Amino acid sequence: MNKKKLMALLAKKEARKAELVTRSATVEVVAELRSINSEMDALNSEIAELRGIVDGMPDDQEETPAGGNTPPEQRGAGQPPAGNPGLAHVLASFGLAPVPQQRSNEPQDPFSTIEYRNAFMVFAKTGEVKPELRANAMTTTTDVSAVIPTTILNEVIKKMSVYGQVYKRIRKLNIKGGVSVPILSLKPVATWIGQAAVSDKQKVTANTSVSFNYYGLECKVSISLLADTVTLEGFESTITDLIVEAMIKAIDLSVIKGTGVGGPLGITVDTRVPAANKVAMTPTEFASWEQWAKKVLAKMPLAHKAGATFIMASGTFEGYINGMVDDNGQPIGRINYGITEGPQERFGGKEVILVEDDVITPYADAATGDVVGLYCNLSNYAFNSNLQMTMFRYFDHDTNEWVDKAILIADGKLLNADCCVIITKAAAS
Repeated sequence: MNKKKLMALLAKKEARKAELVTRSATVEVVAELRSINSEMDALNSEIAELRGIVDGMPDDQEETPAGGNTPPEQRGAGQPPAGNPGLAHVLASFGLAPVPQQRSNEPQDPFSTIEYRNAFMVFAKTGEVKPELRANAMTTTTDVSAVIPTTILNEVIKKMSVYGQVYKRIRKLNIKGGVSVPILSLKPVATWIGQAAVSDKQKVTANTSVSFNYYGLECKVSISLLADTVTLEGFESTITDLIVEAMIKAIDLSVIKGTGVGGPLGITVDTRVPAANKVAMTPTEFASWEQWAKKVLAKMPLAHKAGATFIMASGTFEGYINGMVDDNGQPIGRINYGITEGPQERFGGKEVILVEDDVITPYADAATGDVVGLYCNLSNYAFNSNLQMTMFRYFDHDTNEWVDKAILIADGKLLNADCCVIITKAAAS
């Protein structure tokens, strides 16, 4: 067999491989995907063998017809054959046809490929580690893990930003754990000078810092919840919703009242918040605009007022702030309806962020000393995360079922504790 026939055979193999790649992008049945992978493995071996043979063969000698005319096989050389782009690409690799410049230097995310996503679905439902996962997996004697596909990770972060009322307003960092973030605590002072006097030199130092640790936020999902999910799209949608529902609640809770032990340090628990920024209000004071202005709004430093917002439970706002009036009977807490798609809660000219009762207790249900509201600039709270979740699988002997566990490494702290005013409930006087 001459070189030309071998190249034609090679082109057929390449065309078949391209067809299988296209089919694998839409296949949803695991058995069919396995069949495609097996055939592609065989094709790759045959293609590699044919290329080795072709590369080692000399070029075919073409006889020049009488009269010096160009043989029909050479007419149009350098032009891609019509009707078969795949063959044109194969021939171009042997210098027989030009192809456009390919953008081969762009990195491809291995976790977003259809092969990896299908293999991950099989792993989460059966525990089987397919070859597509093995290169990115860590296997021990007791458990097995695999990186969550990028499509699922991106969807989780997207939904956190939309539905996390607290999370979407805090600052997101991606720095190495243990690194200290310096805080500038001394500002220089400018002084007027005469003709002879000079001002003193001032040293600006960052003598305080905040460091972030490595804490794991986990979400466990029972395999029974996914047993009836058979399609790739349905599987990703189901596991995404389950992870979002659990993790976003945990993050919002940790930002407000995290203990700092094994997780982020919450704003209301941070001992660096000055004592003067902690305000206790009796029921009478809580219903008075004058007391809010004196005891809360006046406490916020001018530099942080521009981005400051109120954070409180919905029951607190609706029951106390929304109906508050001044001495002239004018409403203080205003809700402007009809301007946008929903109501815009505001108080004292600032946005009011409504949170669930387990994040901040409503004033009516709070005990004496409980936090009932915050007035702060959430951009001064930093949530440091690697933004990479890992899936682990183990068998729960108590319930006799497989459990999938997603883990996110993160930590969070206030960068500037002066930007918050903590409001607590005081006993009635």
